[in-house]
Amino acid sequence: MEWITALSEQYGYIVLLLGLFAESLALPFPGELAMAVFGHLTSLGSLHLPVVMLYSYGGALAGTMLTYYLGYRLGTPFFDKYGKFFLLNAKRIEKVSSWFAKYGDKIILISYFVPGLRHFTGYVSGMLKVRFTTLLIYNGLGGALWVTLYVMIGKLFGHRIGELLHQISQYSAAAVAGLAVLLIAAFVVKQKKTAITKWLGRNL
Repeated sequence: MEWITALSEQYGYIVLLLGLFAESLALPFPGELAMAVFGHLTSLGSLHLPVVMLYSYGGALAGTMLTYYLGYRLGTPFFDKYGKFFLLNAKRIEKVSSWFAKYGDKIILISYFVPGLRHFTGYVSGMLKVRFTTLLIYNGLGGALWVTLYVMIGKLFGHRIGELLHQISQYSAAAVAGLAVLLIAAFVVKQKKTAITKWLGRNL
């Protein structure tokens, strides 16, 4: 956690953009922890929340778009032969493909929350020739939810980041999505508390 804070102080938001882009390519980077740390820094006034979300979202989305393009253009035979260089062996391709066969393209929507899936969703989506618009919609929505969840965890509960990230990893994608909605609602209520109180006073 300290090294991420140090990087943020030295390089700023670009750490999130490049880090989450790299993670989408299956390269080692703790994306969730980084977003939570940057979210915590927004609560301290060091960074701006909308910019943190924008850079996080941009990095994640761009990485998945690139892997989709590679999967689409190079195809399954290429990855069967050279996938090991992308940390994508034949067994992993088969496993992710089976999830697509079982749940359909909607698996892309929750892929960010499934360990071992989000890093390879783009590649396999391309290999399976998923329509680009379908990928863009589902990946865009899932990515927005994922980014919002972890950045807001850092902003609202920064002192308990490690504990919360561990707990979240134990829940299903549906539970994580529900928590994201609750966190957003809590933040809005906190920011608009005065306005909400006035409205209730006028209408109750």
